[in-house]
Amino acid sequence: MDYTINKANLEVFSETLQFLAEQDKDIYVITSDSRGSGKLVSYGQRFPEQIVEVGIAEQNLVGVATGIASMGKKAFAVSPACFLTARALEQIKNDVCYSDNPVKLIGISAGVSYGALGSTHHSLHDYAVLRAINNITIVAPADNYETEQAIRQAATMTSPVYIRFGKKNMPDSLSGASGNGKHDFKVGRGRIIQEGTDLTFIATGEAVLPCVQAAEVLANEHGINCTIVSMHTIKPLDNTLIMEIAANGKPIITVEEHSIYGGLGEAIGSLLLQNGFRNPFKIVGLPDDHTVSGSQVEIFEHYGISKKGLSDTVLTWIKK
Repeated sequence: MDYTINKANLEVFSETLQFLAEQDKDIYVITSDSRGSGKLVSYGQRFPEQIVEVGIAEQNLVGVATGIASMGKKAFAVSPACFLTARALEQIKNDVCYSDNPVKLIGISAGVSYGALGSTHHSLHDYAVLRAINNITIVAPADNYETEQAIRQAATMTSPVYIRFGKKNMPDSLSGASGNGKHDFKVGRGRIIQEGTDLTFIATGEAVLPCVQAAEVLANEHGINCTIVSMHTIKPLDNTLIMEIAANGKPIITVEEHSIYGGLGEAIGSLLLQNGFRNPFKIVGLPDDHTVSGSQVEIFEHYGISKKGLSDTVLTWIKK
């Protein structure tokens, strides 16, 4: 598959938000001393009247964003995912979701992007805790194209949304000729990256790219053809697409930069089991472990979320 590593999804987020803010003075950014890490320095310089800095105070961040959203503005609350969805969870539950304020919660440096800083800075719980809260959409874009579309669509949403970004440079678009094409992103609908006949990878966020790389190895060296789905929206799940894929009875592997508990894999496993599907099924993610420290790449390799790790998992699984 042809794809080119381009820029970090966070950079695309900032560029898209600036484009929208130029045309819409109702767009506001609220940050918790995260203007630099959120790639929002240029936004603040261009739109000083449309940005609010609350300092390192994530609960205040969500409260202020809620107030701005309740006045009819389009509030984007930007903060490291590990703190946004832990320290400010009560505010997200009550001020945003329960009170139905359409805040756009942007979790940056998510998953193990802050890898070397250790488990205090890893966000491996965010899907799980937010999935358990009513009235919130959860999105993790896989590439630059999905990022742009997610921000454009979030800006028009009238209900709460959480969008998760890492720090690594990602491809412009992972969609190949055998997929549904580049222009098929819609919040709440999975995106088929490529189609195969032997098994399916269903992944989200920055874990989609290793699936694409592993699928190339499996096809070229072992003749195993994989379907790859970017399930960028974890909630609501695209139940229809998942069950259509499962109907062939082939193995399904879910891959995520999140705990194996409470995330994409368990959501899909529950859906399939409750609807009578018995496909061979495996969840790849971060185990219940004192997560190792290192770069995102090193941590991915350690836990098998890599080209080699995923291709080895498939080959071992098939031999069994």
